[in-house]
Amino acid sequence: MRIMFLRHRPRGEKEASTEETVLSLLRSYARPDTDIDMHYPADFPGSQAQGVMASRNVLNGLYHTLEAPGLVRKAVEARAAGYDAVVQGNSFEPGVEASRLAVDIPVVGPLKTSLHVAATLADKIGLTVPLDGHVPYVRRLVEAYGFGRALAGVRAMGVYKGATPDQVTDSLEKRAKELVSDDGAQIIIPLGAAMIPYVVRPESIQERVGYPVINTVSTAIGFAEMLVARGMRHSELAYPFTPLAPEDVS
Repeated sequence: MRIMFLRHRPRGEKEASTEETVLSLLRSYARPDTDIDMHYPADFPGSQAQGVMASRNVLNGLYHTLEAPGLVRKAVEARAAGYDAVVQGNSFEPGVEASRLAVDIPVVGPLKTSLHVAATLADKIGLTVPLDGHVPYVRRLVEAYGFGRALAGVRAMGVYKGATPDQVTDSLEKRAKELVSDDGAQIIIPLGAAMIPYVVRPESIQERVGYPVINTVSTAIGFAEMLVARGMRHSELAYPFTPLAPEDVS
């Protein structure tokens, strides 16, 4: 099977410098008969917003809204190119819900998938996010997905771009323990794939804290593979679909 792994920003110098390392990690999560290709949206109006906001350490989800049209177009291109599924690489899932209205192949997001997996393994879920601005944004996403009652808490790690592996590890471990001891979480979903799992593997944190820590990226890839292998796709009752060509969403 063929899966398009879709990054949420146009390909820049940073993405290019880490591309082979990230792609190797993604392929290690997949089955031997799965081909994973990494794609990026074309440059779009507002694409610089994340860089500006990140430089101020204020990320609140606005830039994800600006990204959605370009990501929908990539999903349409994936279907036209014969891909079996699209996996959105960003754990805040920009464009995923909209893309499901544009294609009839599975479009899988790491957050919603991980919430469902976590809910089968525990009753109360704790989430970590990179910065304070992500907290209310993620709470709204979790509520919209119907997991509000299962949410124990959301805690910001306080680290982002430029953080060392040790800084990421220490911060994630601290926040995960707080979610369990103070908020009653029984399982942890760390968001912010640029740090976790690309810099620090969730499995290493799980060993340190002694309870489940979900790898959102491997979970999304595995779920996409399951859907394709079983011939499953979105319900058209939930996501009414009409075929679109790439030029239709230019």
